[in-house]
Amino acid sequence: MKQVVKALMLILIISTLLVPMTVFAVGDGNIDSGGGGTGQGTSKNKWSVGYDGVRVTVVRASDHAVVTIPIDLTNIKPPSTIFHFGKVSKLQYNSEVRLRPILGVYAYFNPAKPIPTIINKSGGNNIEAIKSYFIDEQVIRSIASLTGMNFNMLVNGEYKLLLEPIAYYTFEGVMIASTATEAAMYDEQTNGKLRYNLGTITHQNLPLAMFLETGDLGYSAWSGALHGKRTNQEIKIYLGIGIVRFKGEEPEVPVISTYDYKYRVGTDVITAVTVSGGQSNPDNPAQVKFDIAGAVYTVGNVYYPSGDSQIAWVKWRTPSTPQEIKVTVSVQGSGSIAKSQLSVKIVDLDKNPPPNPVADDKNASFINASIPQRIEKTRADWSIWKPWWHEYWVWHSTGKNSGYWCDHGWWEFELNRYYASLSADMSIKCDDKNPTAKGRTMKSGYGINETVTASLSSNQSSAVTYPQNAVSYFPEFQYMTYWRLLERTQGGTAPIFEFQKNKYSTYKNRTHFTPIWMPDGKYTVNTWIIDSWTPSGMLAMNLTDSLTIKGSLWDDWHIAPLNP
Repeated sequence: MKQVVKALMLILIISTLLVPMTVFAVGDGNIDSGGGGTGQGTSKNKWSVGYDGVRVTVVRASDHAVVTIPIDLTNIKPPSTIFHFGKVSKLQYNSEVRLRPILGVYAYFNPAKPIPTIINKSGGNNIEAIKSYFIDEQVIRSIASLTGMNFNMLVNGEYKLLLEPIAYYTFEGVMIASTATEAAMYDEQTNGKLRYNLGTITHQNLPLAMFLETGDLGYSAWSGALHGKRTNQEIKIYLGIGIVRFKGEEPEVPVISTYDYKYRVGTDVITAVTVSGGQSNPDNPAQVKFDIAGAVYTVGNVYYPSGDSQIAWVKWRTPSTPQEIKVTVSVQGSGSIAKSQLSVKIVDLDKNPPPNPVADDKNASFINASIPQRIEKTRADWSIWKPWWHEYWVWHSTGKNSGYWCDHGWWEFELNRYYASLSADMSIKCDDKNPTAKGRTMKSGYGINETVTASLSSNQSSAVTYPQNAVSYFPEFQYMTYWRLLERTQGGTAPIFEFQKNKYSTYKNRTHFTPIWMPDGKYTVNTWIIDSWTPSGMLAMNLTDSLTIKGSLWDDWHIAPLNP
């Protein structure tokens, strides 16, 4: 029998969310939980009470960078033959790291103070015990020691703890250790077998063991059901995550509107949402409408099977001036309507170029800085459900030797997978007007030129935008204070970027002048390639290249009296 769409729930994919949080003595646990009964297992597919743990990762609050190797805490002693996926955090998986199965050599710690029950068989709430444990000073000191972090540095407010529940379970006769995110990714590799056999653990009680009460580190709070099997997409985006923040961090100011997307001016972008609830098929299709600055974009025929979800997206171009835009999204299917609104902030990066360097500039206190770990994602994956009709003919008798055949079939779905992969390269060289440069060695005070090439490969070109912006940062400004927005001198599928023409250059060259006080040694430029958009977010890449500085422009000056 053909299924009917029952309800629609709109889940917005949020890239940045600012919310208030209360600060406690040592740490504040941003964690909540749910779950349900686990049912009975089999000898080949089972999970036992107490076979759980937590993966702990230290994350820098300012840029969400992972700063330590994650550690796994558990009260059990897993066998040496266990399968696992290494020490990878949810942040890293959501960036570009792929799932990599490993047999044996599984590192874990049995803490002196046993961790509380993380996964309850009945799905009962143990969240207060979990919160209390992970904000305890002695536990935090132990985590600092195990991760190699200084305790005082860890709790000074610049870092947070990312917590991910772990389950140890037997799947098809093999014991596996995984976080909720790893279980969702592994289920995709097994074409749904993991969810089918162990879904009450891997897709219910494990992911619902922890989720955020309020958004943080780029993840949204979970507002969905607190029981029942969740989809792989829901798990990867929202579930199986807790965060501990520390007292040194000032409370964030509550806001009504948050910037769910940040785009650049004059850029082709993609805005995406995920639709779920009931089933959407050609008999009862879901339709998504995006109202963006008065322009309405309609995405029809959004299909997905019962219990799953589908991404819907629209490609549009941002205005040429910085502003904030409200985007209203509505989803309609089988008479039901769901609405939501997100905020978009559009910024102009071409507003902070370096000032004009002059001959008497000095900076005796200069210290070389490390290049910041800007957001990088070089591959994106997404999928589209394609429905097809499964025929099932039944004979209906209307009497002796009479009747008719009737198709009692149903809709089946196949999942088409798509990807986009970003690659890029950059090179800097001594400016063409530099009279004393030798190869890749130059004197300070002269200029440099830069060329960046980028390319994007995808098996669904209509669903991506090619790289559109590149921003260069320089060592004399600690790779922060000032930057140059490069000009795209060649567009298309293989864009090329160069410095804009410098108004301080006598010849109006595409150049950047190094400061005359720059000390001898390596001069490294960092360039961030951005604005290659896909349905599952923006692709970005960090590049560097270096020249050698030896001497200064003053070495080329010679003063002597005129001949009489």
